[in-house]
Amino acid sequence: MSFRAAEREQSKSVFWLKVRDYVQLVKLRLALTVVFSSVMAYLIGLNGSVAWQSLIILAAGGFLVTGAANTLNQVLERDYDAMMKRTADRPLAANRMSVSEAVLAAGLMSLLGITLLAFFNPWTAFLGTLALVLYAFVYTPVKRISPIAVTVGALPGALPTLIGVVAAQGTITSLGLALFFIQFLWQFPHFWSIGWLGFEDYKNAGYRLMPMKGGKPDAAVTWQSILYALFLIPVVMVPYYVGQTGLFSLITLVVLSLVYAVFSWNFYRKQDRKAALMLMFYSISYIPLGLVVLFLDKV
Repeated sequence: MSFRAAEREQSKSVFWLKVRDYVQLVKLRLALTVVFSSVMAYLIGLNGSVAWQSLIILAAGGFLVTGAANTLNQVLERDYDAMMKRTADRPLAANRMSVSEAVLAAGLMSLLGITLLAFFNPWTAFLGTLALVLYAFVYTPVKRISPIAVTVGALPGALPTLIGVVAAQGTITSLGLALFFIQFLWQFPHFWSIGWLGFEDYKNAGYRLMPMKGGKPDAAVTWQSILYALFLIPVVMVPYYVGQTGLFSLITLVVLSLVYAVFSWNFYRKQDRKAALMLMFYSISYIPLGLVVLFLDKV
């Protein structure tokens, strides 16, 4: 291989390593999940035909704001990420990227993302900014102080669906609030199953996300998971009663929530890794299934 060919191969390798670092920096899978929730909520809330240009602007704006929030989260937690197996290979934790580069990227993404959201109305820009600030500058530091961080983090975690409906309907409506509270309540069993599985890792890094009792996860989160799953049932009925969707989605969402409560009950009864894993895997499917069902019923 010639010197120039070797140089080209090396440049290509460096480029793809940088791409990989940015994929980790923005937490690509999480960001795409957020975009999916927002886009589906937009489609559910939309009256009339789909404007594909608007859909693309919403997806891009949501992705950039989420990427900025995730980047700032890693900037603030880089030293703690280095202590955890799950996060030690992130670009900032592993010292493959400078803090100044990450902050610059976060600034550019937030500026462009909020600008794109502002194309819809002031509410979408405000809610996007609120989600970023709450996640990066409130939830992130509170994680090291108290388990109340789970409630704090559930607020920006639920805002993407509200943003989607507000982008479609121009204001905060009962449908937007219903989707917000569905995603808000859903997060508690979801996170507590994850926190149970990664308890030692979180504890070693100094995070206080999970309530503790005797140096172990407090079993109270298991019965609380049942309550939050049951709280979902009256909330998932709201889209039907405000005339946005039909009987099919009402029945399906109630069944999905009851099954969520059953998995939570199993978690409460057994309080082991297998039960936590089962709850976690089911929780991952709950929101996508629920949003798709709402959209299909509306269509």
